[in-house]
Amino acid sequence: MADTVKLYNLTDVIETLAPVQTQESYDNSGLIVGNKLDIITGALITLDITEKVINEAVTLGYNLIISHHPIIFKPLKRLNGNTATERCIMLAIKHGIALYAAHTNLDNSLKGVNAILADKLKIIPSGILQPLKGMLRKLVVYVPLSHQDAVREAMFQSGAGVIGNYDSCSFNSQGQGTFRAKEGSNPYVGSQGKLHMEPEIRIETILPFWQESKVIDAVLKAHPYEEVAWDSYDLNNEHMQIGAGIYGQLQNPMDEIDFLKHIKNVLRIPFLKHSPLLHKNILKVGLCGGSGNFLLQDAINHQCDVFITGELKYHDYFMAENKILLIEAGHYETEQFSKELLYRILKENFTTFALQISGISSNPVNYL
Repeated sequence: MADTVKLYNLTDVIETLAPVQTQESYDNSGLIVGNKLDIITGALITLDITEKVINEAVTLGYNLIISHHPIIFKPLKRLNGNTATERCIMLAIKHGIALYAAHTNLDNSLKGVNAILADKLKIIPSGILQPLKGMLRKLVVYVPLSHQDAVREAMFQSGAGVIGNYDSCSFNSQGQGTFRAKEGSNPYVGSQGKLHMEPEIRIETILPFWQESKVIDAVLKAHPYEEVAWDSYDLNNEHMQIGAGIYGQLQNPMDEIDFLKHIKNVLRIPFLKHSPLLHKNILKVGLCGGSGNFLLQDAINHQCDVFITGELKYHDYFMAENKILLIEAGHYETEQFSKELLYRILKENFTTFALQISGISSNPVNYL
């Protein structure tokens, strides 16, 4: 028998990989139609939501559609069916179908859209082309020596202390804390009305800003004091595991023409647009599924031999200047594997849940 789960059970899994807080400011990722407490009988995965896709979900008896692109980008002033977006929303509501999107948060994940594209193209990722800033905070907590291990471990277990490929990261310095318990207090150490000096340790660690409330809750549970002293600071450091595009290397160098043919075959695309050939082998590759022309200079700075993305503008090609080979491989084509990615991570967590990739191509671009 297939599982029935609540909507948030499914979205929590997606957001562990791609937190909605990492989406771009213009985006509309997350739950668009529906209630997180809805019981979900089945989910259909697609790149775009169209009326055909919604009717497919109705036929299957599924009441959730998970898409890469959000159905709503701009605010809607009315729902009267005059646009495709309005008709889709009305049709989804009519049939009780929830709509959820994982867009630029999935793009910005180190294990997201670009990672699966790189895997399909046999590229070994090395890092992110343009890491995001403003994602991190520093948390400082003052703890009596007797409880330092418990509080530190609570911080780590709740999501703090991760820097790149390292976890349990913190800095610790010992000092003297002072306080005087006032009337009505119940001090862990010291007495009411008397100034007390306690040997304490200052624990500093780093965390994503969206994890802060969870980490602080864990600290408060592990800390013995009635009133806990803690500080939080915004950081401008780059988050090296969150950002746009990735770069990496092929296992072995490839001839330019062979590499272009390789991309055509993998992406199942009839033709590729590219800048002038450089007449050298391809080894280091930068890529970004969808619209990634803003990363061109980053790819050049990382000394990539080639940069692959879904869309380039005419004048972008002039920027290559014989420094890099540019390949425009189609928006849909470079993001198509996001459906497979979403299916895989959900199936790993809900093995008997009714889950299916849409059989309808939503690519609006046709080739002659």
